[in-house]
Amino acid sequence: MHQNDFIPQAFNNNIEKGIVTWQSPSNIALVKYWGKKENQIPANPSISFTLETSVTTTSLEYFKEEQAGLTVQFELYFEDKKKEDFKPKIENFFKRIESYCPYLKNYKFVIRTKNSFPHSSGIASSASGMSALALCIMSIEKELNPEMTEEYFNKKASFLARLGSGSACRSIEGGLVAWGEHVNIEGSSDLFGVKYKGEVHKVFKNYQDTILLVDKGSKQVSSSVGHNLMHGHPFAEKRFEQAHSNLDDLRQVLKSGDLKTFIQIVESEALTLHAMMMSSRPYFILMKPNTLEIINHIWKYREQTGIPVCFTLDAGANVHVLYPEENEDKVFEFIKNELLAYCENEQYLCDRVGIGAVQLN
Repeated sequence: MHQNDFIPQAFNNNIEKGIVTWQSPSNIALVKYWGKKENQIPANPSISFTLETSVTTTSLEYFKEEQAGLTVQFELYFEDKKKEDFKPKIENFFKRIESYCPYLKNYKFVIRTKNSFPHSSGIASSASGMSALALCIMSIEKELNPEMTEEYFNKKASFLARLGSGSACRSIEGGLVAWGEHVNIEGSSDLFGVKYKGEVHKVFKNYQDTILLVDKGSKQVSSSVGHNLMHGHPFAEKRFEQAHSNLDDLRQVLKSGDLKTFIQIVESEALTLHAMMMSSRPYFILMKPNTLEIINHIWKYREQTGIPVCFTLDAGANVHVLYPEENEDKVFEFIKNELLAYCENEQYLCDRVGIGAVQLN
């Protein structure tokens, strides 16, 4: 599909007011995207597990205005409190999508949003938050155009979410979701995320993710700034090639259930992501000493027990501990006894692969 396919034609339906609510999850990338082109286009493809319990719930209440405004008018509440400092990001999002959703200027909105996880807890709240808002907008468009197909609805929701936050496009559907053109992934696109259609071994159907909160403070460098530092990065092109290659290798792993190779790819991807940060100009380090302590304890435990537990990292200090469901009891005992001491106030979140976003009554 081309981006012009998401520009709507005239609608037959007219709606005056209403409210719609979506719950959308965060996701954790296995093959990372780092670096982007204009208009939120990824520099390399990525693939992620959609999470289940780390979600944002967003309600969008809308009222028809007598005259269309020059910009989209809205009020924003986060956890029932007005949140003015969140508004600029939403204003920028509405500007980016205005040509694809011109009807928004005909309404005034009240946005109410909340997370199931603490703010600044190391979960990608921009992914869950922007995808939830995009889905609410698409529900309004569906009211205006009832003939819209589910496939188009999901693709455009992902397309819009991407314009708010790149990784948000991977939060619409469940399981494994790929984003970015890749020659061997059916339907893959730079414009939106697609549910991975390749064969997936049963071991990956309910993979567990325990998120260890090493540092809940604000990052010293935002992800947007970090992405931009890939322009002119001395290792950028090789990194983009590596992502394509790792995604190819991971396709075979997902089919076979080869956990040894899965671990090698996932941990290498996490460390490569941070290596790119440490070798950019200006350079920066988002891992903390306790991040490294946890990684070393995971390596030692895996070597001693043979249990296929591994880690991945987002652009931050917190650690996602990944492991099969059948090892849940033993791994959680290990986490409790050996890893929680390295977390801020011993805080952690338990999650797993989920089914994707859901609309709420």
